[in-house]
Amino acid sequence: MALAVFDYVVLAVALLASAAIGLYYRLTGGKQQTVQEYMLGDRKLTIIPVGFSLMASFMCTTSMFGLCAENYLRGTQFMVINASNIIGTPIVAYVFLPVFYKLGYLSVYKYLEERFGKSTRTVASVAFSVQTILRTALVLYAASLALTAITGVSQTLSMTTVGVLCTFYSAIGGIKAVIVTDLFQSLLMFASVFTVIEVAAVEVGGLSEIWRIAYDRGRVEFFNFQMDPTVRHTWWSLTLGGAFTYVSVYGTNQVQVQRYLTMKDYGTVVRTLWFSWPITAFLSLCMCFAGLAVFTKYRDCDPIKAGRIATGDQLMPLFVLDAMGRTAGLTGLFLAGVCSSALCSVSAALNSLAAVTLEDYVTPLINFDIPDRRRVIWLKVLVIGYGALSIALAFCAHFVGPLLQASMTILGITGGPITAVFTLGILVPYVNQKGCLMGLVVGLLFSFVLGLGGPKPPVKDLPTYVNGCLPNSFNDFYYSSMATTTVVPEESYMYLFRISYMYFIVIGFMITLVVTLVASLFFESNVNNLDSKLFFAFVSDEIERKNIERRKKYSTTSKTVTFAIDC
Repeated sequence: MALAVFDYVVLAVALLASAAIGLYYRLTGGKQQTVQEYMLGDRKLTIIPVGFSLMASFMCTTSMFGLCAENYLRGTQFMVINASNIIGTPIVAYVFLPVFYKLGYLSVYKYLEERFGKSTRTVASVAFSVQTILRTALVLYAASLALTAITGVSQTLSMTTVGVLCTFYSAIGGIKAVIVTDLFQSLLMFASVFTVIEVAAVEVGGLSEIWRIAYDRGRVEFFNFQMDPTVRHTWWSLTLGGAFTYVSVYGTNQVQVQRYLTMKDYGTVVRTLWFSWPITAFLSLCMCFAGLAVFTKYRDCDPIKAGRIATGDQLMPLFVLDAMGRTAGLTGLFLAGVCSSALCSVSAALNSLAAVTLEDYVTPLINFDIPDRRRVIWLKVLVIGYGALSIALAFCAHFVGPLLQASMTILGITGGPITAVFTLGILVPYVNQKGCLMGLVVGLLFSFVLGLGGPKPPVKDLPTYVNGCLPNSFNDFYYSSMATTTVVPEESYMYLFRISYMYFIVIGFMITLVVTLVASLFFESNVNNLDSKLFFAFVSDEIERKNIERRKKYSTTSKTVTFAIDC
């Protein structure tokens, strides 16, 4: 399908607006000449743009296509994960944020050096870097699926274009450009999802009809309470795994913590977090409902079985081709939303990767202070370098499975162990450097084996139908795939690799926690030498009380000794 001129105009305006915002912040204010302005926006950013930025850096193209495919193929059970955010938000706001905001470190992993030494900081920051680079490549790949399907341009050109644009405005405009652009792009993201739902609703006769069709075809499910951890999605896996993921992403991840530091005080940060939660949940639910909307279009002629597309992640772009091309501008609006969702996540990742690299890798290796302006140049070069690396890795992303599951797996295998060491550092004073490093390494190794090892059983889909397809709708791919498909019993797979991916982050967290707690018993604690500001408020108060008692005891002992000598 050829795009109308107006579609190209809408897409071009959206992309140029993103670049213009970066250019504007390069040419105004302090012109991004200091680290304080380039990486923290002079701590002058406000609730609305930062709140949308927190949402946009997490809800990306992989979420848009992945949630659509999940609800189309496997039903609505995944929607339950949004309830877990109610559990995670207060934990982040009142346990982690008071400590990290008060310290104000550009790299959140500097906390781990203060608490557990340089080795722990290095391991954690490397794990974050690997996680973020892989997820960024996945986002670029997801955006290219839509651009290639709808415009006909090659995936190489699609991924390169989006990646270069992200790198451009992130490098020249700094954190202000990233966050303000996130607000603009978030609105486009909402518009693209709403457009898909509206077009489907008009075709079938309303939103309630979309729900009725989904219900009649077995797509509506919310109350799966099975305790079996090998069941992919249940209330327990989604609420527990979702809460751990939320705390990991919003409480201990550099991408989000860096956004908190752009605000003037802790109270503003907490209000921003509570503001961001409902808009994130609302966008997530809309993306899920968009999957049901797409299902109404193909309920009697599944395009995967018909061989029109290869995976569920291509369903939404196909829907746009089939249902929205007749109205000029709608396809361009959808593509603008897709590109915007990718730009939000990629720009946030590049900015944070640069900060972590400079603070955690470069600065500790040199024996002299880098002038502020030179540090900004370093940061810009690092943004460009990570942008190029992400584009290169995006070409390998087609080897992964469903986008949603792949993205959550990447977050889980590193997020669980890292969140565990931060949690222990803040809450458990006796945990020491050697015990923590041992727990972190064991937790990461086990998580990588669990998440990336295998083989794993294929994901089970709900029934789809082809009774409404025309005889010539099927291609040779469909018939050859039907002939070669073999069903392997799930019980033949190793039990460890049958566990739901939603538990990966929980298992990684628990293994790191247990190993660290036990190992720390065998090494001497240095809690008496630690700054109380590294701990949660109640723990900090207890440490201060013991320090006062110890000083009083020492003072009394010294006076007694002095008196005895005088006598």
